[in-house]
Amino acid sequence: MALLEVICSLIGWLCLYLLFCCTFTQRGPEWNCRLVTLTHGVFIVLLTAYVVFVDGPWPFTHAGTENTELQVFALAVCLGYFFFDMGWCVCYRTEGPVMLAHHAASILGILLALFLGVSGCETCAVIFGSELTNPLLQGRWFLRQLGRYDSLLGDAVDLLFIFLFATVRVGLGTRMFYSELTSTRTLMVMKLGGVVMYALAWVFMVDIARFGYKKSRAKYKRWVENHKLRDINAETA
Repeated sequence: MALLEVICSLIGWLCLYLLFCCTFTQRGPEWNCRLVTLTHGVFIVLLTAYVVFVDGPWPFTHAGTENTELQVFALAVCLGYFFFDMGWCVCYRTEGPVMLAHHAASILGILLALFLGVSGCETCAVIFGSELTNPLLQGRWFLRQLGRYDSLLGDAVDLLFIFLFATVRVGLGTRMFYSELTSTRTLMVMKLGGVVMYALAWVFMVDIARFGYKKSRAKYKRWVENHKLRDINAETA
């Protein structure tokens, strides 16, 4: 049943991509692929939020427990998307080794959770934390393509992305990582997968911190230059 759900998910995301290609014929393949990524991000965040916060069980206290039907469905939907996106990235060679490693680790982790029939609750929690910032990341890319990134909206998207990544993916992710490592129910192979995903999260966090520092520094220099220019204009007026 899970295999059928994964296949249907893969076909569904592929069909959505082809639909976007037919609709936005003037745009390139990456535009349409990122529309699929944005759609998946919004949908899977809502789905896993329901799985984690409403349907349960609570991942911080029930790590390693048997998967529920809804958890299996959420994992299958996400796995089908990752198969699609991994294939697209390899075909068009748009991503670097770190992002490809993240995709591969995500695919392997979901496959293990589905195959072993356990740890679905914490895997859904990790997916929720990982995908929560994805719509903002795609929104930033679309703003760049439309020439509206250098604006207050672009700054707000970047600030919210950095805040959510640091608090949810790294902050709560650390708590989730600790719960998984200390759980007596969680299998060792799932704990090793958690180590890989946690390490990748910190790799991304370092890159994001560097980006935030460079952007803040550039904006400060621009503010100083504009301030000096206003003073010069005031003196010559």
